[in-house]
Amino acid sequence: MTQAGLETHGTAARMLAALVALAAWAGIAVHFHALADGPASWPAALWALAGYFTITTNLLVAIVFTGVVIKSRFATPWLLGATLLNILLVGIVYGLLLQSLKELTAGSQLANILLHRVTPALTTVFWLAFVRKGTLTWRAPFVWALYPLFYLAYALVRGAAEARYPYPFIDVVRIGWEQTLANSASIALAFVAAGEVLVWLDRRLGGKTSS
Repeated sequence: MTQAGLETHGTAARMLAALVALAAWAGIAVHFHALADGPASWPAALWALAGYFTITTNLLVAIVFTGVVIKSRFATPWLLGATLLNILLVGIVYGLLLQSLKELTAGSQLANILLHRVTPALTTVFWLAFVRKGTLTWRAPFVWALYPLFYLAYALVRGAAEARYPYPFIDVVRIGWEQTLANSASIALAFVAAGEVLVWLDRRLGGKTSS
């Protein structure tokens, strides 16, 4: 893994990284406030948030980009590529499968915009503008996929224990194991395919044409 090369961009890169981190932190905070402002206690609200891939991935974005702000060499192109692909998964799955499934309050609506739209968009702009290109390998998406696969296992175990699943496409109680596994496999394959497209773009932008 090589360094991100942000030192050549200086203040502009740090400013955009700060904006990315702020969007992610703010989205999580607003969503937490919306839950804690209701009947849920603070611990219950935190536990509820921890069940969603949207929250864990925005937390990843927040931590990575806070690190970039503090020290430009904190994040490598490999880590930033993984972060981008996972936050794009959040935005795409929401847009295709989850949008308009429930009516949102004002606070939840703001959190929704920050977590599903603003953070993925800003992360994409940062990657295009400031991350050194041409260092990613074709194997990278398979390693990046370990994070969503780990989340899937966690969500299924937690869902079985609580009899409540965070997303309808992995709701074993409602759709059964066969459909849940089929949905998960489809998303996993799409994730790896999207990752390979990202690697291809990285290599094109970095001037690399061979493996």
